[in-house]
Amino acid sequence: MDLFSNNNRDFSTILPYDGVVDYYGPIIGKLEATNYYKTLLNEIDWKADQALIFGKLITTKRSVAWYADEAFSYTYSKITKTALVWNEVLLELKQIVESRSGETFNSCLLNLYHDESEGMSWHSDGEKDLKKHGAIASLSFGAERKFCFKHKKDGTKVDVVLPHGSLLIMKGKTQENWLHRLPPTKIKKGPRINLTFRTIVK
Repeated sequence: MDLFSNNNRDFSTILPYDGVVDYYGPIIGKLEATNYYKTLLNEIDWKADQALIFGKLITTKRSVAWYADEAFSYTYSKITKTALVWNEVLLELKQIVESRSGETFNSCLLNLYHDESEGMSWHSDGEKDLKKHGAIASLSFGAERKFCFKHKKDGTKVDVVLPHGSLLIMKGKTQENWLHRLPPTKIKKGPRINLTFRTIVK
């Protein structure tokens, strides 16, 4: 089965069942994407990420930031963060993603991976603060990286490569039935910035 057949749509649906992940490929040209990358690197209020694991506070290598329509609280990895208000570049990128996807979002969690050794382990975004079955849009800048999905019950795996300026959207029952991760690699890649636009339920 060709998981990447798009039937003349501008995206490919890459999960075979039990969820919907639409991959649009690069939606922003390389030069413009590089300009966005540099702006995000310099204008986002990056902080070292923290997680509470088995009662121990862990500081991860990657940096994160959290922006939204208002000062929402959002809890993941048992740590609660309070959102900053959108800046100009994030509002611009949100409009691009919303226009392309037809979805709407009220917040964005950003990740800065400094090099190829940094990644994210298997997880699903099922936090109670998120809109149930709501879309999560992943916009990538910088180093091209592999992004992986694994079915929670039967272990089926689907991988996709996310290049500079690319958009991927997870929605429907994806978070209920699939895990996803960004695996580290020994292949020299360099830094990557990932924006995940979400909808927080007030």
